[in-house]
Amino acid sequence: MKVLIVRFSSIGDIVLTTPVIRCVKRQTGAEVHFLTKAGFAATLRNNPYVDRLWTIKKDISEVAEGLMNENFTHLIDLHGNLRTLELKQRLRWGLLLRGRRPPRVSTFDKLNFRKFLLTRFKLDRMPARHIVDRYLEAVAGLSVTNDGGGLDYFIAPEEEVAAPERPYVAFVIGAAHATKRLEEEQMKEICKRLPVPVILLGGPDEAETGERIAATGDHLTNACGRYSLNGSADLVRKAAVVITHDTGLMHIAAAYRKPIVSVWGNTVPALGMYPYLPDGQAQTLAEVPGLPCRPCSKIGYAACPQGHFRCMREQDLAGIARAALLAVETQFLE
Repeated sequence: MKVLIVRFSSIGDIVLTTPVIRCVKRQTGAEVHFLTKAGFAATLRNNPYVDRLWTIKKDISEVAEGLMNENFTHLIDLHGNLRTLELKQRLRWGLLLRGRRPPRVSTFDKLNFRKFLLTRFKLDRMPARHIVDRYLEAVAGLSVTNDGGGLDYFIAPEEEVAAPERPYVAFVIGAAHATKRLEEEQMKEICKRLPVPVILLGGPDEAETGERIAATGDHLTNACGRYSLNGSADLVRKAAVVITHDTGLMHIAAAYRKPIVSVWGNTVPALGMYPYLPDGQAQTLAEVPGLPCRPCSKIGYAACPQGHFRCMREQDLAGIARAALLAVETQFLE
């Protein structure tokens, strides 16, 4: 058995596929290949359950010939977009024209119509299952089941970074879209309420914001844009607790079973992508209940479509800080 798993983006979505990778590898003994975009290769570069990692920069043509030569028995499409449709068609017809058998294909159901009903009309027809469990349904035909092991994330020793010895809070201040982020003054307020070391995490786009926030307290360190993805992941791994928006490092924190305070704006946990902690570990979901406009999108916007941004501006900042401090105190006592 030789399996190709496909998910092109993004960081969090790829991390959420790791139970599929592990369960397929362990339960079938298959040779497991994974195809993603080059910009996200770091998420799986050190994963021991991936026998070969394939990447593209833009087009399927970059790898099509090589993939056809691999003789895959199964293709597991966990993305379900036009690019994966092109991939499946290229492999199918390319192999048939060469007189070879194409792989058996299983495609993840993205439930886009149900998401549309939820975001447009606020009709919740989403299944009460995390997206990880729905990903695993795509490999049920291989007699693969959920092993309960949660998410995986692996960092090479040379990618580790120095971290404070005292318990600290990792505060992920970034997110791909503005409507998924607290405003800068709110993040400053939360940091003022945390009398422990706080490391601010994000990419280069958050570097300037991180500098302004860090300037408000000697206990704050701005690490935004200073480390690779895996360097930031290592700081998440070593943290006592992680405060985070709905973004990739949130799922990496879940992979390390960290106490998580996740802050939700225009997106909602009902979309099935909240932190995946299958062992029942407690977590805090910070959101403003009862807003008729939520969720306004399954992804996000550059600004609130209605202008009021109540989903973030009415967040309980003191409650977020308390939840984080409780996790720090619990770790200190342990």
